[in-house]
Amino acid sequence: MKNVYVFSGLGADKRVFQNMDFNYCNAIFIEWILPNKNESISDYAGRICSQIKHENPILIGLSFGGIMAVEVAKLIKTEKVILIASAKKRLEIPWYYRMSGKLNLHKLLPTKLLKTPTAFSYWFFGIESNSDKKLLKEILKDTDAVFLKWAINAIVTWDNKTQPINVIHIHGTSDRILPIAFAKVDVKIENGGHFMTLNKAEELSEIVRMEILFNVKQ
Repeated sequence: MKNVYVFSGLGADKRVFQNMDFNYCNAIFIEWILPNKNESISDYAGRICSQIKHENPILIGLSFGGIMAVEVAKLIKTEKVILIASAKKRLEIPWYYRMSGKLNLHKLLPTKLLKTPTAFSYWFFGIESNSDKKLLKEILKDTDAVFLKWAINAIVTWDNKTQPINVIHIHGTSDRILPIAFAKVDVKIENGGHFMTLNKAEELSEIVRMEILFNVKQ
C-alpha cells in the first residue's frame, strides 16, 4: 500500500477528513505541534518531518496543511504532493492577505474572535449543514490559540516562489477563503468550498484515490 501523510487545515485535525475514504492506502495523519517563538515556516516544517517515517511518501495537504506539505517537500523526497483548497506558492495567496501581512493587520485580530464561529464564518467556509457547523465549532474550540496566530502569520507572510514538480492541485470553484481565481489548479470541484473534504467527500475521495493509485488527473 502507498504511504500517504495527510496534513489537515489551520488548527484542524483529522476530523476534517472523516468523510473521506483512505482504505486503499496507509494514511498517516500529521499532528500539529506548537511552534517555537518566532519560528519560521521552514524550520517548523523541519520539525514536522520527524513524523514522517517512510521514504518517498505521498503528501496530502488541506488549506494551510497544503502550504506545509509544500514546505516539507522541499526537505524530503516525495512521490507526489496533493493539495486540496490550498496554494503552491506566494502569489496564489490572495493579495489582500499578503497586504495584511505586510502591514501586520492580521495581528490586530483578537484570538477570541478567530475561535468563535459566526454566520459569516460558516458562509466563509462554505458550510451549510448543522453537522458541519457543529464540527467547525468543535475544531475552533480545540485549536490552540498560539498555533492559530502563528499559522495565520505564516500564511500571510509566506514567501515561497517555487513548487514541487510532482504537485497536483485540487480546488473548489466556490472557495471563498482561497478563491480559485488566484490559483492555477489541475482539478476543479464544481461548487466546492473550503470545507469540501466534508461536504464533497465522495467526489473528492475518488479524485484523490485515482491520483494515488493510477496517477490519472480527472
